[in-house]
Amino acid sequence: MKIRNAFTMIELIFVIVVMGIIGKFGVEFLAQSYQSFIFTNINNTLQSNSATAVEFISSRLQHRIKDSIIARDTATNTFLPLASASTDTYNALEWIGSDIDGFRGNSDGSSNLPNWSGVIDLDAGTNSSLSSPETNTTKINTLIDILSYGDSAANDAALYFVGSSSDIQTGYGWSGQITDQNQTMHPVNMATTFNSAIGNFSEVYEYYKLAWSAYAVVHDTTTNELWLHYDYQPWNGDTYLLKADGTDTKSELLMENVDTFQFMAIGSIVKIQVCINSDIVEDYSLCKEKTIY
Repeated sequence: MKIRNAFTMIELIFVIVVMGIIGKFGVEFLAQSYQSFIFTNINNTLQSNSATAVEFISSRLQHRIKDSIIARDTATNTFLPLASASTDTYNALEWIGSDIDGFRGNSDGSSNLPNWSGVIDLDAGTNSSLSSPETNTTKINTLIDILSYGDSAANDAALYFVGSSSDIQTGYGWSGQITDQNQTMHPVNMATTFNSAIGNFSEVYEYYKLAWSAYAVVHDTTTNELWLHYDYQPWNGDTYLLKADGTDTKSELLMENVDTFQFMAIGSIVKIQVCINSDIVEDYSLCKEKTIY
């Protein structure tokens, strides 16, 4: 007579219960682990993207002509000095940038001098021509040509005298081409000196900054894209979209899925914030902000 061992009914029920418990919590554990991985990946991506956008904008803002910065509503094409723009209706930040690349200069084998010195010899010029010691207008022209891919030249540039009076409405060209030499920006033609492009220099200071481009960071709230526009000269009648001759300005897509682009100024200090949303998780975004002095 053979005896066979087998599960009793109680043992079988116990095994089924244990397997059920393991199955239930095992699946939940795996689901939670996967969900945690997804959210970690989303957070890392959003943090990286928002930080990249903020750093890119701030790296250019730090070389702005501080009095020139405005907030623009692209829907109505109205603008205000940034310090006065206290509402959320402005979706574009715009400013004149000094030519930091030319000011850094490059080595010619024997010295490392800037292409423009930033100093005016007040005793050497005339009413329509200014002398800037150690300034190389040929190198300036070459550099601007390279940086603009051949669309701008030294004769598109302008001078800003440090310490001069500033009119945000008319002085920089935000309202249209500058034809009055009494304004803040002074369009120039470059030979071996800085020659006035529209008349005699009426207000000259010892120190200056050279500018050949304005910059605009525009938040398209329809597509949630953030764009950079550059290589345009408001003092010559250009806007952030079109040059005076009807050609497009240069533009680059900075970031997609931008939920918020906000900015404010306290004196000459600018604070910006960029929020990037997720296209995977609904109504989830992450923000980065930075203060630029």
